[in-house]
Amino acid sequence: MSDRVDRGYATALLVLTAATGALDAVSYLALDRVFTGNMTGNVLFLGFGLVGVQGIPVLNNLVALLTFCLGASLGSRLTRASTGPVRLPRRALLIVLADTGALVVLALVWLALGEISRPTMIVLTGLLALLLGAQAAAVRHTGLRDLSTVVVTMTMVNLSADSRLAGGAGSAWLRRVGAIVTMGLGALASAAVTRYLGGPYALLLAGVVMAVAAVLLGRARRQDALHVVRESRATDPTLSVPSTAV
Repeated sequence: MSDRVDRGYATALLVLTAATGALDAVSYLALDRVFTGNMTGNVLFLGFGLVGVQGIPVLNNLVALLTFCLGASLGSRLTRASTGPVRLPRRALLIVLADTGALVVLALVWLALGEISRPTMIVLTGLLALLLGAQAAAVRHTGLRDLSTVVVTMTMVNLSADSRLAGGAGSAWLRRVGAIVTMGLGALASAAVTRYLGGPYALLLAGVVMAVAAVLLGRARRQDALHVVRESRATDPTLSVPSTAV
């Protein structure tokens, strides 16, 4: 497995993680205390709300949980049948591109509507969670389990467990720290935009960040395909990789 290919995928997934942080910030701050990527938080909020804690929107959190699972299921189904020497299926890249376009459209619709009603807020929450669920399932094919793009809890566990302090080799520490930092930076930037400009602009920011990630994913996938071609030719010069793999 090429280190260069791994770095390419890791860079793209780190940017996607920043986009998730941005989306969670705008959904929590502008869509009534709900996460569209971090489902752990929604499970906790749902538990709080069910015992009567005031200010917890049970319906919003339940919608986010269900639509995220639906999106992950759809993302997995669309990419499951994809086979080939390149790790990231073409359909996975198309899902990220579709998510990017959808975010921009939703941001523009939100801008056009201005103040949104509670039912519209719930619909928007569901759509954002659906998109993030599909994206998270699609990029699993890169094989970089530390970079789920939607949560950093296990990344922190792996970082600590493999650290020299814990007696480990300190492997992949830069990538793991990067995931934590980029999610925080995405949330910080989106929170600032939400506070001073409004939720639609923060959602548009998240769309721009995801667009950058999509470009980087496409580049990494191209590097992956070229690496497969070189490896195949080194093993047997008569072999070729189908153009559909690239």
